[in-house]
Amino acid sequence: MPGPTSNRLGPRTRATFTRAELAAWHGAAVDDLVDERVRILFVGINPGLWTAAVNAHFARRGNRFWPALHTAGITPRLVDVSDGMNEQDRELVLGLGVGITNIVSTASARADELSLEELHAGAQELEAKVRRWKPRVVAVLGLTAYRQAFAKPKAVQGRQEDRLGDAELWVLPNPSGLNAHETIDSLARSYRRAWEAAFSS
Repeated sequence: MPGPTSNRLGPRTRATFTRAELAAWHGAAVDDLVDERVRILFVGINPGLWTAAVNAHFARRGNRFWPALHTAGITPRLVDVSDGMNEQDRELVLGLGVGITNIVSTASARADELSLEELHAGAQELEAKVRRWKPRVVAVLGLTAYRQAFAKPKAVQGRQEDRLGDAELWVLPNPSGLNAHETIDSLARSYRRAWEAAFSS
């Protein structure tokens, strides 16, 4: 299996995978998207298999993260990473002060496959990353996973009283298509509030 820094698609221009090919990416890691310009760090639960295969966050077609960022006015155009992230899109996103990581770094078909032990360990790793990278805002995308990972069973969506490292902490809706309670517009409104907090004052 290729390592997380490999060019996983090679010369292909359109990503297509069989179910068996995707299954082979179970347990693979995905590179964090972050540099010293980060102001807001979006945190997924863990990578899906498609994301692992193309080494790009929220890559599965039907995931609403990138459409929500565009609808929110955070990105000036729709970023499509379903075939992987090219250098132009990478520089666009990083230049906007956006970083992306996950609570748990390794891929699975569904987030509910993760154990509590994996989530707790991931929360500790995330806090270490936040202290190292120093974003102004951390936005965890998934209330249930946040409650489990950080042992906060009564947490609600929105800005939290707690901080993570020195960062303001937000818990926002998961953009997965499985989250039927949210639309691209409702996700955009939530993400925009956290984005504005990262650039205020």
